[in-house]
Amino acid sequence: MQTDFLQQLRLAFPALKLLEAEPLRNYTSFAIGGPAPMAFPTTPSELTALYRFCLEKGHHPVILGAGTNVLAPDEGLRRLVVNTRGLRELAAQPGGEIAAQCGVPLAQLANFARARGLTGLEFAHGIPGTVGGGLYMNAGAYGGELKDVTVETQALLPDGSLWRAVGSEQGFAYRTSAFQCRNALILQATFRLAPGDPAAIAGRMQELAQRRRASQPLEYPSAGSTFKRPKVGYAAALIEAAGLKGCGIGGAVVSTKHAGFVVNLGGATARDVLATMELVRNTVLAKSGVELEPEVRILREEGENFLCNS
Repeated sequence: MQTDFLQQLRLAFPALKLLEAEPLRNYTSFAIGGPAPMAFPTTPSELTALYRFCLEKGHHPVILGAGTNVLAPDEGLRRLVVNTRGLRELAAQPGGEIAAQCGVPLAQLANFARARGLTGLEFAHGIPGTVGGGLYMNAGAYGGELKDVTVETQALLPDGSLWRAVGSEQGFAYRTSAFQCRNALILQATFRLAPGDPAAIAGRMQELAQRRRASQPLEYPSAGSTFKRPKVGYAAALIEAAGLKGCGIGGAVVSTKHAGFVVNLGGATARDVLATMELVRNTVLAKSGVELEPEVRILREEGENFLCNS
């Protein structure tokens, strides 16, 4: 990131929090990543203006939410990272709808719905991401996906224009969406839910939380499921059948608790994680003939703007 561009940002957005060398490891669930210039907008209008300003100056920023599905490089980034965690407004609307900004944690969204006796987001309570990142990849768990409850999303396209996507225009499918396909920056969304009993909703959330604690290595930094579900079988089962539990490189290993997770045992680098992922992919391909596709998104100097989850 050029110093003169940062100076231009400060002049154009004097109230914007802007840090020149913020460690990415502090903003990713893997706890990995070097320094990067980082901006912290707090409203959709500020985010929109910032994004359009960057495009006008020929810069394509990385958009980062909760950082729970990304791997940041050890050397950091020169690209501006726009952190959306400050956009956290929620509002109940008529007809069982909830409007949420992109930086709202999915757990907060689920709790907001529960408190108002609205069911349909229980599955999202334990997903450690934001609304923006979750919609970008159509996050889901335990039989539920955000596509089931999202009726409208407002996003910015790579040319800076505003896109209001309604219903099927959102293009949701397994771990993808039209926003991902069009490299859009999600600003906010509206969810439509059904009436439910708050006690029953809370009970379902507690049940799913217990299942997560029992089956997932939540005690170690990770980016959740490392690989997408293949067309045949399940990634975790294929990895375990290949004898890869506990295998890894450096501080990164395949979890002994859940083979679908590559975890940071302490001091792992991005290179360790990438090498471990490559070991897994090559071994599974050799033993089963199935080629695994990473679900973790890699932050790079070039490429897409939004890297979920945000």
